[in-house]
Order: sequence, then structure tokens, then C-alpha cells
Amino acid sequence: MPRPHLFRALAVVVAWTLALLFLGSVVHATESSLACPDWPTCFGTMMPEMVGGVFWEHLHRLVAGGLILIFAGATWLAFREAGDRRWMTRASVAGVVLLLVQAVFGGLTVIYRLPDAVSTTHLALAFGFLALAVVLATAASPRRTTEPAPSPQVARVLRQWGGGAAALVFVQSVLGAVVRHTDSGMGCPDFPTCLGQWVPPMDTHFVAIHFTHRVVGVLATLAVVGLAVALVRAGAGPGLRRWAAGAVALVAAQFTLGVVSVLSILDVLPVSLHTLGAAALLALLVHLAARGHLTRADAPGGPGRTAAGPHVAGVA
Repeated sequence: MPRPHLFRALAVVVAWTLALLFLGSVVHATESSLACPDWPTCFGTMMPEMVGGVFWEHLHRLVAGGLILIFAGATWLAFREAGDRRWMTRASVAGVVLLLVQAVFGGLTVIYRLPDAVSTTHLALAFGFLALAVVLATAASPRRTTEPAPSPQVARVLRQWGGGAAALVFVQSVLGAVVRHTDSGMGCPDFPTCLGQWVPPMDTHFVAIHFTHRVVGVLATLAVVGLAVALVRAGAGPGLRRWAAGAVALVAAQFTLGVVSVLSILDVLPVSLHTLGAAALLALLVHLAARGHLTRADAPGGPGRTAAGPHVAGVA
């Protein structure tokens, strides 16, 4: 019986990362990003008075530090439990490096006073780490030793539609970061039109960025719905169909939160939940895409492969 310690650790990592992304959005929405004017300390100490914006900003730093420690522990477990699935240990080490780089970018956002490119990269790296953690958690799940493997046709749908939808949601999330850090959230102050038009004049970068975010959001929505329909047509089992239905529900929630964010003039709660929803949707889609790529050989206790990484379902 494979030991589930690695899966449990990675599940905590995924949940912790989602909470960290939500907290980071609260930091920005409450204008607390520079509440601690120095880094890595806050007013020269690691234990500042937790009041006002300092509470949110320093809490964000503490939670980020906790994530590094938890994932370091998961990486240690990967070396103990991954066995011949060496791609998992390599991916885990890459994840540690990614977290450290992401932390440095977080420091640079403070040191250089929130430059748009650095702040956006900081958030994009967080979404990238989330995707990597979800792939590892999917591969480590003990359920994959008992659940029936997807048929070649279903696996192909998961790889193509799931991977495509995940890629679009990732791009949409990065665009959302650009919207946030360029203060373009109110570039289109109305809905469903933008400045009273379906295609507004791109006179300013605020309008262009916001409108592009909306357009890619429509494309991502169509991709998620297409994934759900394709899985039904391919004869996917009830488990995969529930995951796909969850993705459609998250898209609907994201749409609603996006509208409320604009109509509430970027109120803290809907804006922060909008970021959390994007992260949760990305995690769900990456999970489905990973299910299409991973086979029994990559399951806990499976024979694995040492050179090429994960197998492709229905091919190997």
C-alpha cells in the first residue's frame, strides 16, 4: 500500500497557495502593499505591530514563508516516496527554486515601490507554482491506484481541451494581474458594454488592458464549456464529469464576481474573491489536464520512468 504522506503534504500546499493568492489580493485591494516599507523585515523587525495595512502585508509575508517551509517538507517526502518517478523529485526541486524566485520578486515590488512589470511577474509566478503543485498532487494521489484509468479518447480530451482551457485561464489570470497593477480595473466602468460600446475606442492603455481581459475571459469560458461537452461526448466517467461541472460553475462564479467588482468600484471582497476564483479554476483545469497525461506508471507505487517524465495516457 503506497504511503499517502506526500499527497497529503501536497494537498496542503495547494490549499495554502490558494489562501496566499487570496491574501495577496486583499493586500493590494486594501492598498497595503507598501505598509511595510522595507524587506525582508517590516520597519526593521520581523515582528512589527500588526495594525492597519501592516497586518495584511506582514501576514502575507508570514504565510508566504510558511508555504516555502511546507513545500520544502513536501520535497523531502518526494525524495522518500516518489520511487522511480524521478520527474516528481525534479519538479519538486524546481518548485522550491520557483518559490524562492517568487519571494525575491515580492521583495523587489517593495524595494522598487510596486513597478508594474515586477508586481505582475510576482503574481504570474504564484499562478505558475500553483499549477506545478497541482500536477504533483494529482500524480501523488492514492486514488489513482483504485480509480479506473480514463479511456484513450477521454485522455485525449483531457489533454487537448483541459490543457487548452488551463492555458487560457493562466493567460487570463496574468492579464488580471496586469489590470490590477496598472490600475486598469475601472478602465471599463460599465457592463456588459465598455464605455457604452461593445468595442470601445482604445484611446488609453487602461481601456485596452481591461477590454483585452474581458475578451480573453470570454475565450476561456468557451474553452471550459467545450471541455465539459467534449468529456460528456467522449463517455467520461461520473468523477471526471463532476470535475468538469465544477469548472463550469467556477466560470459562472468568476463572471459574476467580475461584474460585481466593476459595479462595486473594486470593492475589496469581490475583487479578492475574483482572484481566488481564477486560482481555483486554474487548479481544477490543471488537475484535469494532468489526469489526461498521467497513467498507472505515474501512480503511487507504479513503475514510473526515469528519463521522459510522465507517460501519456493511451499512448504508452
